[in-house]
Amino acid sequence: MKVLVFGTFDLFHKGHEYFLGKAKEYGDLVVVVARDCTVNKLKGQKPWNDQNKRVTTLKSSGFDAVIGYNGDKLKIIEEIRPDVICLGYDQSSFTEGLGKKLEKRGLNAKIIRLEPFRPDVFKSSKLKEYM
Repeated sequence: MKVLVFGTFDLFHKGHEYFLGKAKEYGDLVVVVARDCTVNKLKGQKPWNDQNKRVTTLKSSGFDAVIGYNGDKLKIIEEIRPDVICLGYDQSSFTEGLGKKLEKRGLNAKIIRLEPFRPDVFKSSKLKEYM
């Protein structure tokens, strides 16, 4: 089974490790890292680490990671054709109506929302407050 996750993965932390570990339980995991311009658009600020550094960090942690596309955010799903897409507990970008959008493109991936690991501590926005 092919599993796909999406995210920024800035300031890689234990919450990310937990999320990716849980997603990996469903099969062979591919991590799609958001482009810097996408992060800036969605969060109103650039990530601390650029997209290449974030991919390198994930790869050095043993994950298969790629950079997402600019523009059509679902194009990468069409290419990878996952059986499962795991979403983070607080992930809302590009996820509303995702199942129907995938159906329209002839894709049939099961969508699973994963539980967080101590979101009161391990969340990039919270960790940035202390830096």
